[in-house]
Amino acid sequence: MSDEGRLVAGRYRLVHRIGTGAMGVVWQARDERLNRVVAVKQVLLQTGLSQDEINEALERVQREGRIAAKLHHPNAVTVFDVVDEDDAPWLVMEYVPSQSLAAAMKERGALPPLEVAAIGAQIAAALAAAHAAGIVHRDIKPGNILLADNGSVKITDFGISRASDDVTVTKTGLIAGTPAYLAPEVAYGKDPTPPTDVFSLGSTLYAAVEGEPPFGLSENTLGLLHAVAAGKINPPQQAGPLTPVLIALLATEAEDRPTAAHARDMLAAVARGDNPDVPETRTVFAGPSTDPRTRAIAPPSARSRTGVRPAAPPPPPKQSKRPYILAGVMAALVLALGGWLIAASANEKQQDPSPSNVNSSQTTTSSVPTFTFTETTTESSTSSSPRQTPRSTPKSTEPPKTTSSSSSTPTTTSSKPPSSSSSSSKPSVPPSSNSNTP
Repeated sequence: MSDEGRLVAGRYRLVHRIGTGAMGVVWQARDERLNRVVAVKQVLLQTGLSQDEINEALERVQREGRIAAKLHHPNAVTVFDVVDEDDAPWLVMEYVPSQSLAAAMKERGALPPLEVAAIGAQIAAALAAAHAAGIVHRDIKPGNILLADNGSVKITDFGISRASDDVTVTKTGLIAGTPAYLAPEVAYGKDPTPPTDVFSLGSTLYAAVEGEPPFGLSENTLGLLHAVAAGKINPPQQAGPLTPVLIALLATEAEDRPTAAHARDMLAAVARGDNPDVPETRTVFAGPSTDPRTRAIAPPSARSRTGVRPAAPPPPPKQSKRPYILAGVMAALVLALGGWLIAASANEKQQDPSPSNVNSSQTTTSSVPTFTFTETTTESSTSSSPRQTPRSTPKSTEPPKTTSSSSSTPTTTSSKPPSSSSSSSKPSVPPSSNSNTP
């Protein structure tokens, strides 16, 4: 039997379904007391659940109502009421004619960087307000982002959110959130914090502009959690001017990520076509070319305003001083050994100055051992494999009459950041009849 036309709590008339999720159904309804359109979330419990699981599901709806009621922001769905019907809570919310970001990605594929930046700026604004109110959303993902028909963006589904005055949220040992968008520390079992939401925001925007989440797509939840815990993201390839901001949001360590307010400002700058104030950030990239050490990505000096993938790769990593110290020691050893070989050769020429001993093209065997020192400097790049610069000592050959010594010092090759500019255009969001997807 259909619930269409049903009157809930003597006030809210169900009109039609507008979305279905794991925990229930969202209806478009009419508030007959105030004569306005609202959205109503109905909890549908799966069969076979234990009483503890039933209680957790019901508490989730109550908690969403309590937490969302604390947050008043134009980029967050407003909750009006929580009512009881058939011994279950129903959540009455603002009705938003919209399409979820997940639906837009499925329909259009990867979105333009400038449009994604504009979407992200509004999400970050809502998160900044939530964090200021002591609320951590914990489940930022494309399915919980609504792209309204009027161009605004709203976050929804605070069902697994946690406020600072909440005691518990889920059962002990359970991870709350969607694996593909989790922060590494959450995969390790740590409690979510505001930086956790910032990472999930970065993952969501990465997926929107690249076509898949930063840790890839996998139906193997355990394997995906392992990848998340390792914190090695796939380098962005299509993000263009959004790249340095994504790198900052997806920093492996929580303390290295910007705040939601800073993320809002950076994303808004990219959306306007300006250069964002991006901090130097450490992010680990996946792939065989990745140095196991944390990478430092510096913001480029100029960025494309067209949203088109830049021709040049992102800025080179900030190299650790350790390779240069080691290279300096090796260079000193090379110089010392070279001097010793020259001195020894001069002594031999004084004793036996025969022409055959000065043929520099002939390799001879000497009683002096040959040492080869190799120092490899690996540079990170999102689009190429690491380059190696070997440094080695001269082999023990008979030197010519006129000799010279040379030393090799470490060579670091850096590429300048991409720089291109053109006119920017205001992104638009396609209209859709769907709204308030749970």
